[in-house]
Amino acid sequence: MAKKSATYLAKQYHRYLKLERGYSANTLDAYMYDLDKLLNYLHSEGKEPTDVVLADLEHFSATLADIGIGARSQARILCGVRSFYRFLVLDGYMSDDPTELLESPKQPEHLPEVLSTAEVDMLKASIDRTKWEGHRNSAIIEVLFSCGLRVSELTHLKLSNLYLDEHFVRILGKGAKERLVPISSRAIEELGWWFSDRQQMSIKPGEEDYVFLNRRGAHLTRTMILIMIKQCAERAGLQKTISPHTLRHSFATALLEGGADLRAIQAMLGHESIGTTEIYTHIDTSTLRSEILNHHPRNIQYARSSGKPSPIPVQEMDNETR
Repeated sequence: MAKKSATYLAKQYHRYLKLERGYSANTLDAYMYDLDKLLNYLHSEGKEPTDVVLADLEHFSATLADIGIGARSQARILCGVRSFYRFLVLDGYMSDDPTELLESPKQPEHLPEVLSTAEVDMLKASIDRTKWEGHRNSAIIEVLFSCGLRVSELTHLKLSNLYLDEHFVRILGKGAKERLVPISSRAIEELGWWFSDRQQMSIKPGEEDYVFLNRRGAHLTRTMILIMIKQCAERAGLQKTISPHTLRHSFATALLEGGADLRAIQAMLGHESIGTTEIYTHIDTSTLRSEILNHHPRNIQYARSSGKPSPIPVQEMDNETR
């Protein structure tokens, strides 16, 4: 096969991601944006993508760090590079994959913020329901928290995908994969209040099936929802860094702490890999200490024999470890 240019290979890769992998427009843009970084680097080095060896990619990875790109973003870019070279091998443009031994930078341990149910209620309480968008915003927060949706899934949620009598919603997730997610009675009630307001709106042609609309009658964007939630958090006095994904994470954490099986959480979140779901398995350290102190047989035995509570009260232990 004759050597192909970087531009040609990028176009074929875009076609592969769109048609064969079924990626959304947002995901396609992200993959191609990251690929451009590699192609620009190779152009500056006078190399074509099919000439690359492991050492070239290791040097590319080092340049990402040199220009101040963080470890998490580096790992995401290199993930896209691996995907690109797997495609080149799959379609016969290369015989060997130069990314097989390519290592990603070590990731700093990071646990996303999580909100308690009380804090979610604080978010909703900060909303002025006398304004036209009040019931809509409250319903958005409740659906995100009750269903664990990605913000992109919420913005594309359709009336025709709601099965409220059965307490389910049908979600079109990443890779055009569908899943059924239970929806709580509280969320259904909030939607009912919003639908009463929605019926009074003038809706743009073609937007009639979208659940959540802006004041001009068009479906919401991710940025609109992000801004709304951040404003609610500020009014509620919450000091945490909060985004729509915080509510998805809070949904998964609440299920896990309530005893839900990790595989069931994986299905509800729409994760392809159980490894992705495992980031939600953290337990708050104060909760963990409380569980150990109150339920470990040694502590129970001590309390029974001495007639005293746990030898190290949780509050005292918290003070000692601060």
